[in-house]
Amino acid sequence: MLSSRALSNIQQLDLPFRFSPTPDYDPQTNPQGLISFGMAENRPMRTEIVKYINEKVTFTLDSISYRSSASINARLPGATAAHLDRVLSPYSSINPNHIVVADSPTSLGNMLGFNLAERGDGILVNRPVYGRFELDYGVEAGVEIVYADTETEEAFTPNAVAKYEQALLEAEQRGIKIRAVLLVNPHNPVGRCYPADTLRHIARFCDRNNLHLISDEVYASCIFDSGDPNAIQFTSILSLDLQGLIDPNLVHVLYGFSKDFASGGLHLGFLVTANEQLRRACKMVTRLHGPSQTAITIGTAILEDTGFVDSFMAKSRASLAAGYRLATSTLERENINYVKRGNAGFFIYIDLSPFLPKDHRSVQEREFDLAQKLLDAGVFLHPGEEHSKAEGWFRLVFSNDEPALKEGLRRSDYRIIFMFSLLQN
Repeated sequence: MLSSRALSNIQQLDLPFRFSPTPDYDPQTNPQGLISFGMAENRPMRTEIVKYINEKVTFTLDSISYRSSASINARLPGATAAHLDRVLSPYSSINPNHIVVADSPTSLGNMLGFNLAERGDGILVNRPVYGRFELDYGVEAGVEIVYADTETEEAFTPNAVAKYEQALLEAEQRGIKIRAVLLVNPHNPVGRCYPADTLRHIARFCDRNNLHLISDEVYASCIFDSGDPNAIQFTSILSLDLQGLIDPNLVHVLYGFSKDFASGGLHLGFLVTANEQLRRACKMVTRLHGPSQTAITIGTAILEDTGFVDSFMAKSRASLAAGYRLATSTLERENINYVKRGNAGFFIYIDLSPFLPKDHRSVQEREFDLAQKLLDAGVFLHPGEEHSKAEGWFRLVFSNDEPALKEGLRRSDYRIIFMFSLLQN
């Protein structure tokens, strides 16, 4: 007999479209294969990282040991702090001793849920938002994600704080103690950055309610020129003067290699926090979620090679800009609505509500139906994963290799236009 926790978690495996299918498209070897617009991976840049690892990283016995006898473990936090000083432009330089190293930002989210909240407590987020936080903070820690019902545009303005206040009150009326606010900046799935003034208002809200502020900044370097002069540039929460805004011990930043370095499979993540007690608590949990010595070897080599990092980031920004413009030009040609002023991340938030089946089934059932028809055509878009208030919104990941992006858009165009013609008849 399994525990109640296990039985509850198992149910997640049976939910329709909860997990993404694996893409297997290749223009030469498998031209009919599946193209995924649902997996947030910077696929064009993986070759650069693999080439660097093969040519520049030297593995030693320490790279496969339980613990390194060399100085490499001590070098990684310092290299990370120096890198984040360049990327996040913090108000005060990041102290290497304030960095917790783990196997991924996902694991660190789990640690934060476990260490900041009791089972059944809540973490507050606005929506739309990346839907897997429910798993990251819920599977082991048993923490509930509570949604503030912001409109997409509203979420990036100080007006969102009123919705946070309302959600906090309603959660407490349901017996859920809110322990933290979770921000995704740059935002997933909207692809925008939070203005500094909005960050200040949210920080003040957290401070007066004694809530932790978790800022997930895993896309911090994935900023590109989208061609929109009104796009907001990235501001890290750590770049603000927190004095008078919020107790610095309540502010925690997540970062990792998965997005900025196109290395999700490397499994290397970082938590930046001035909260010594939290760092000590995480140290105990990293026994279960620590990075491999091999990942530490690779990560240290990359971060210490600032010339390579600068070159890689420049190529990544150019690749993301090209993919974004290709995808948005297709959407505009086909008159498909999407959230404008994006300039960050791997995704575009698109409105496919006109193509939902017109019947009396639930919104979720009709979104699943559209997703299944697209899947039948060889394209995967994740339905309902971002928990939009409005029906029919999907996250389209454009950071694919160019042949896959073009073919996926062609397949999607064909399927959606065909469905639309049926709906009109």
